[in-house]
Amino acid sequence: MPPQKPSTIPVVLVDDEQSVLLSTRMILLSGGIRNVQTFDDSRDLMPYLESHEVSVVVLDLFMPYIPGNKLLPEIVRAFPDLPVVMMTASQEIESAVQCMKEGAFDYLVKPVEENRLISCIKRAMELRALRQQVDTLKRYLITDHLEHGEAFSRIVTVSRKMRTLFQYAEAVSESGEPVLISGETGTGKELFAAAVHELSNRAGPLVTLNVAGLDDALFSDTLFGHKKGAFSGAESSREGLVAQASGGTLFLDEIGD
Repeated sequence: MPPQKPSTIPVVLVDDEQSVLLSTRMILLSGGIRNVQTFDDSRDLMPYLESHEVSVVVLDLFMPYIPGNKLLPEIVRAFPDLPVVMMTASQEIESAVQCMKEGAFDYLVKPVEENRLISCIKRAMELRALRQQVDTLKRYLITDHLEHGEAFSRIVTVSRKMRTLFQYAEAVSESGEPVLISGETGTGKELFAAAVHELSNRAGPLVTLNVAGLDDALFSDTLFGHKKGAFSGAESSREGLVAQASGGTLFLDEIGD
């Protein structure tokens, strides 16, 4: 089973002050980070990490029982791919430098400006996603693993290099990141796009647009559509392909031309 996407697994906040946990959680929720788990007792963190997948940990530096500067090296050692953000009222540069040396992703000083906090956590989540993708790709390539070979059944080949491409496509299919497929005309780029879409498990459709020969105005109108009366001759509304592909995959063929 593939790992969960970092956007669907929790950000964990650890602070002994309930008011800080509540305000920080509300800021993250306002920034679109919906899954937030909080702990006011630092002793509960490591057992939770051992049994749950987590995208980012935010630690207060000074807490009762186990302070953040003691937990940080433990987390880095046990979960090296997990970004840890330190947050404290202390403005000591020495503390920040020491935390960064010990593997912290970032160091925030309370009270944290809302946009700064949201930006930091989202960057940490992106790093977690990137590390997860790299680990998945390594697993596929090192073990010669191909879980869903049937997705590539329309591509007839016995080439070892093509199998490597199948493995790569399977590894990145659930990432949610844009995928660039390059190759000469007739090499099966659309078949690869269809395979990536199938493997992504997206509920929406695969929508294909051949952009060769489209000028800027037609390209924009085809992608984004228009409302009735938006310009001279627009006698009815037109839904763009971006909207049609919502929840699915939009394949822009010949985009390099």
